[in-house]
Amino acid sequence: MNRQIRTVEDVLSLLDGLFTPEADRWTPGSADWWDRFYADRDRGVPFFVAKPDENLVEHLERGPLTGGRALDLGCGPGRNALHLAAHGYEVDAVDLSPAALAWAEDRAAGQGAPPRPQARFHQGDIFTVDLPHEQYDLIYDSGCLHHLPPHRRISYLALLDRRLAPGGHFALTAFATGHGSGLSDAEFYRRGRLEGGLAYAADDLRHLFADLTELEIRPMRPQPADSPLFGVDFLLTGLFRRAG
Repeated sequence: MNRQIRTVEDVLSLLDGLFTPEADRWTPGSADWWDRFYADRDRGVPFFVAKPDENLVEHLERGPLTGGRALDLGCGPGRNALHLAAHGYEVDAVDLSPAALAWAEDRAAGQGAPPRPQARFHQGDIFTVDLPHEQYDLIYDSGCLHHLPPHRRISYLALLDRRLAPGGHFALTAFATGHGSGLSDAEFYRRGRLEGGLAYAADDLRHLFADLTELEIRPMRPQPADSPLFGVDFLLTGLFRRAG
């Protein structure tokens, strides 16, 4: 027998095991899975483009984001991390995939003289990775949350509570209702797979991040192919501020 559960983290780790790439090819959950996903850089994946999210650009140019330290969760090939660094942020960017981070480093090198301060890329789990700073003025998530199983929202909120500085901002994009999976949380556990990613409605984000002040929740604005910005109609965006 195996009777090892004695902490909340033990329970969360047990539930993690229900969602594995081996059980469902559409359930990303390991560095190897994401390395295979990023292996072909020329594949027609919408967010493989070297363009920052349109909502992030708007918040930088017209909104409340004014610099400091930024943490990019699930940064992929670094398109948003590098944009933040170019706009004066000291950026730490995290991803599970070494292949994605190698691509990000190549993109950074291709920019010529690096921006100051420069983006730092860290390979690891967003919940356990070792970072150089305890707290950040901005935490940005472009498509990480919707790939987490429901029980890991507990870990996600704990991360925000630990890492987001008082008065800091949290911004994200996630699959919108009608585009990601609309199954109930309970049904995900019955099926043992995430159906490609969880869809969120505006009220879902309001409920989840109720301890933060909502500044904006809106659909991402689709961008034409020749736009310097990334924008697609299947994502929902949100911007929140922590008290203090």
